[in-house]
Amino acid sequence: MSAETIHFGSITDPYQYLQISLNPDGTLTRSSGAFPRTSTTPHSNISTATVLSKDILINQANNSWARIFLPKQVLVDPISANKLPLLVYFHGGGFILGSPDLTMFHEFCSNIASELPVIVLSASYRLAPEHRLPAAYDAGIEALHWIKTIQDDWLRDYADYSNCFLMGSSAGGNMAYHVGLRAAQEIDNLSPLTIRGLILHQPFFGGVQRTESELRLVNDLFFPPCVSDLMWELSLPIGVDCDHMYCNPTVGGDFITISEKIQRLGWRVLVTGCDGDQMIDRQMELVKW
Repeated sequence: MSAETIHFGSITDPYQYLQISLNPDGTLTRSSGAFPRTSTTPHSNISTATVLSKDILINQANNSWARIFLPKQVLVDPISANKLPLLVYFHGGGFILGSPDLTMFHEFCSNIASELPVIVLSASYRLAPEHRLPAAYDAGIEALHWIKTIQDDWLRDYADYSNCFLMGSSAGGNMAYHVGLRAAQEIDNLSPLTIRGLILHQPFFGGVQRTESELRLVNDLFFPPCVSDLMWELSLPIGVDCDHMYCNPTVGGDFITISEKIQRLGWRVLVTGCDGDQMIDRQMELVKW
């Protein structure tokens, strides 16, 4: 994954495009104003809000936290005594950018909570390269164990722990997949949290050999392969290539073994993608497996 092997296409500097710079100590400087952020709406007396939201600490040592989204209707006009499904969401950003409070992710989760309706818990995770994979997966599993024990009134009173789904967008979709694989191997330890399925929204995967869609979209102005190459270079464990299982889950025998366990658990798995995404071939290959 050296710079000499990357075809840059129309974007000549992925660092500049992402508004990041690599420091001599291996950390990143990220532009604080690159992406707008949205505050929470925790109070039901705000008449224009259809979804309430609040932040809650998960692990102070790791500075990990979650933003919870609650449809306001359950407070002001409860339809029934039934609790709502719980959707645990992981944000995108190539493992190097992003946070639950970014406006794009806040609005996405708020819309889901309102339209389905469900309770959404958007969990943060430590970013690479300061914390390379599997640090994000570790944070995801920690969040699941935290959910089952936290005494939060919104979760306690309105979330159906027996009807939980893991979801993520882009790198978050990759996270939902890998966290789901881990959860499948320790399902008894997560009780009373019962996972029913995975929702992978345009999941972020890769590989050493370019796919047809990656070659076709090499000059894409939004998300070309040179940008994803940099994200993998900064997030994968040092010394591995893009055929590592974190990046390319279709290589290696463990994929089939764990996937069979997911089938035995009866989980539903939804993978979404679009033709304009360079990773569409990766996503379709995952589904075929």
